[in-house]
Amino acid sequence: MSGAMPGGRRPRVRCGNQPRPARAALDRLEELLLCSDAINIFGLRPVDYADNENMKSLLLLPEKNESSSTRHYSVPNTGQRRDGPLVLIGSGLSSEQKMLSELAAILKAKKCAEFDNTVTHVIVPGDTVQSTLKCMLGILNGCWILKFEWVKACLQRKACEQEEKYEIPEGPHRSRLNKEQLLPKLFDGCYFYFGGTFKHHPKDNLIKFVTAAGGQVLSRKPKPDSDVTQTINTVAYHARPDFDQRFCTQYIIYEDLSNHHPKRVRWFIDCVMSFELLPLDS
Repeated sequence: MSGAMPGGRRPRVRCGNQPRPARAALDRLEELLLCSDAINIFGLRPVDYADNENMKSLLLLPEKNESSSTRHYSVPNTGQRRDGPLVLIGSGLSSEQKMLSELAAILKAKKCAEFDNTVTHVIVPGDTVQSTLKCMLGILNGCWILKFEWVKACLQRKACEQEEKYEIPEGPHRSRLNKEQLLPKLFDGCYFYFGGTFKHHPKDNLIKFVTAAGGQVLSRKPKPDSDVTQTINTVAYHARPDFDQRFCTQYIIYEDLSNHHPKRVRWFIDCVMSFELLPLDS
C-alpha cells in the first residue's frame, strides 16, 4: 500500500469504464478497505497490511464505533430489483400453487417446481421462515423470501408489488442484504463433517446447504491434533468477532438423537434459518 494521499483524501479504488456489476464490486471493496473491522479469511484487517503510519491512520478513520452486525449490514436497502427475469417457487404451498401460477403468467415470470440458482423469489404460506429444502436454499442464495400476501397483492394490481413489505424478517432479510453487499456466504471458511445417520433432515440436503453457503464438506472426521487441522488458519467471517468461535472453523454434526458430544444438527439448521453463525451454546 502507498502512503497518505495529498490533502488527506481517502484512498480510492479506480473502476474506469467497468461494467455495472464490476463497478458495484469495486465500490464495495473500497468500503471494506475503509472499514477497520473488515477481515479476510485469515482474520487480518486492511490496517494489518498497511506499511506506514499514514496509511494506518487513514484506514482507522471511518466506522470506528460500528458494531459487527452494523458492519455486516450497513448498506441501506435501495429497493432495486436484481437484473434478469423473476423466477418464482413456492414452499409449503398447496391450493395456493394455482394462484402462484396465475401470477407467473401475469408477470411473465418463470415458475419452478424444484429450486435452482435462477430462483429469485420463494413464496411461503405463513409469516415465518420454514425449515423446508426450498426455503432454506432460498435463504442461503439470498432470494426474496415472501409471505403469500405478496402474491395476492400482485394479482389484485396485476403488477409486481414492492417486496419489502412482504419479506420474512430476520434471517431471510439478512441473507438478501448480505448478497446485495457482495459479502461472503454464511459458511465461508467453515468445514463440516456429518457423522451417523440423519432422520429429520437427509444428509444429502445438509450437504446441499453447506455447498450453497460456501462451506466445505469433510469426508473424514477431523482430529484436533492432526497436521491437516493445525494448518487450517482461516476464520469464519459470519462468527461474532468477540467470540473465539471465529477461529473454530471445523464442525462435527450429528443427528439430534445421537449420544455424541459434538454439536447436533439442530444448531446447524438454526444457523441457516437465522443466517447467523450462532454461538455453540445457543
